[in-house]
Parts: sequence; C-alpha cells; structure tokens
Amino acid sequence: MKIALVTGANKGIGFEVARQLAQNGFFVYLGSRSIESGWAAVEKLKAEGLQNVEAVQLEVTNQQSIDATRAVIGKKTEVLDVLVNNAGISGGFPQSALSATIDQFRAVYETNVFGVVAVTQAFIDLLKKSVEPRIVNVSSAMASLSLAADPSMPGYDNKMAVYQSSKSALNMYTVNLAYALRDLPFKVNAVCPGYTKTDFTGHQGTSTVQEAGQRIAKYALIDQYGPTGGFFSAEYFPEPASCPW
Repeated sequence: MKIALVTGANKGIGFEVARQLAQNGFFVYLGSRSIESGWAAVEKLKAEGLQNVEAVQLEVTNQQSIDATRAVIGKKTEVLDVLVNNAGISGGFPQSALSATIDQFRAVYETNVFGVVAVTQAFIDLLKKSVEPRIVNVSSAMASLSLAADPSMPGYDNKMAVYQSSKSALNMYTVNLAYALRDLPFKVNAVCPGYTKTDFTGHQGTSTVQEAGQRIAKYALIDQYGPTGGFFSAEYFPEPASCPW
C-alpha cells in the first residue's frame, strides 16, 4: 500500500484530496494544526468506510512540530510515496502593494512558502525511498505573472499582493525542486485547484471541492510519463498544458 501525507487536511480541499487518495488505495496521513480537528476528519472518512487514514498534528510554520511529525511517521513507515503541500493562508484583506504590512507578508510566507520548504525537506528522505515519489504543491492561478499582468483577464483588478506573491514564490520553488530531483523518479508539480467553494473563499467559487480535489489528486497519481516541474490550472489553461509564469 502506498503512503501519502497531506498538509492542511482536516477540511476543505486538503480533506477532499485525502479522501480521494484513500479511495485510490493509499494510506493517508492527514496533517492538521489541531489534532482534535484531524481526529474529527479521520472519523468522517472512517464513517465512509475508509479505514486507511490517520491524523497527525502538523503545524507547518513550527519546525518542532514538523520534526515531531516526521518522527511519528518515520516510526511507522520507511517510505513516503506522496506529499501534498496543501496548507495555506490568504493573509486577510486588503492587500495593497503599498499598504500591506510586513507582518502580513511574513505570516503568509511562513505558511505558503517556508512551510512548504520545511515540510518537503523534512520528508525528502522518506520520499527518496519510494519507487514513484510524487510532490504536489497547491498553488493558484493568481500566482501567474502572465495572468496578473493582463488587463483583459477576469479578476485583473482583484490584486492580492501578499497572497499572489507567496504563490509565485511557491511556483519558483517547485521548478527548482523538480530540477534538484531531476535524476530521480520524482514528479514535482504545482497545481491550482481552481476558485473553489470552501471556508477559504467564503464558500464562493466556480469549482466544487470534489473537482478541486480531483485536480490535485491527478498529479499525485501520475505515472512515470507524467510531467514534472510544471504549473497546472484547469480553469485557465487546457490540461495538461503548463502555464508560462
């Protein structure tokens, strides 16, 4: 049985990704800042008949929490096949490039960028032992420089300097990570789940949680011929074409 870790998996898109991977036969660790919320999420999945799930307390902005989770999982398995870096925050509004505070930038980058780096580096040794290791970083079409600079695109005036720049940085990290792992059987990609109806968006959007989960799970399940080092956004670009950044 393959093994996956999904961060920020107690609700929303992360929970749905965990569900879909479990449905595909993975044993899934659901990372959650609150272990109580993680346990509740696991109980929901078990009530659906998915017994191959377990909650782990994981705060991606806290190195001690990351190290503790790595130790817990490392005692149970020597291999991790899939890492989905889903945990993310918006940083609140407004986010003007002129008035957003440094504290706003720091808080969002701690989760959306530094947290991804820290978790990935902590689990890379387990991933390297997989025959088909996969890393999926949950990004956003709002991170695309091309889209953000195009006045003809929907939402052009909806600028979020903090959130958008954090996801752009995540995309660049994804490219560099894929390059660093190019000689190994890794597939490393960034995926936009779409404008999804969750707590994150105030339950507004054009995509369901199920659709968003499918878009992310797809790149956790790709075979040896799948892409690596790409950014994929089904709502803006025909899959599997990658978007220019």
